Amino acid sequence: MVQEGDRLASSLNGSLSPCAGKCSTVFGDQVCRGCRRFSTEVIEWNRYSDEQKMMIWQRLDQQLDRIVLPLVPYANHSQVDAFLASRQVRLLESSSQGRHIYEALRICKRTPELLLQSGLNVVADQLESVWQQVDTRLYTLAMANFEFTWLRAASFGM
Repeated sequence: MVQEGDRLASSLNGSLSPCAGKCSTVFGDQVCRGCRRFSTEVIEWNRYSDEQKMMIWQRLDQQLDRIVLPLVPYANHSQVDAFLASRQVRLLESSSQGRHIYEALRICKRTPELLLQSGLNVVADQLESVWQQVDTRLYTLAMANFEFTWLRAASFGM
């Protein structure tokens, strides 16, 4: 269930979107390889209510927690949060720790010299490997979630 504070955060941050700027749904993917939303969610995002958007954010954050936290187990969460604040990364107040670590990883992937300040506690020569594992596992989980959702919907006669 969506919490009242989350609804307010969503309303206040209406321009926030999970979009990662590398949408693959335009090429026919049912799940975007960038943000891992379903193609229908990408298309309908601006029409969704704050509650619908928050439900999608929560599903994506649960996936991030499930994949990212075990792959980056020694992250210093307060240092990661300070790092994201210093980089002016906009996140919902309700964003999970997995999302925070993922956003820090994404920044360090683009700019590896920031790794030491990030709080991720990932060895520099392992950054690419960790990123690839995160990216691959997240997409696999998102696809499984999509297939389960549509199989379930089909069983209800949709």
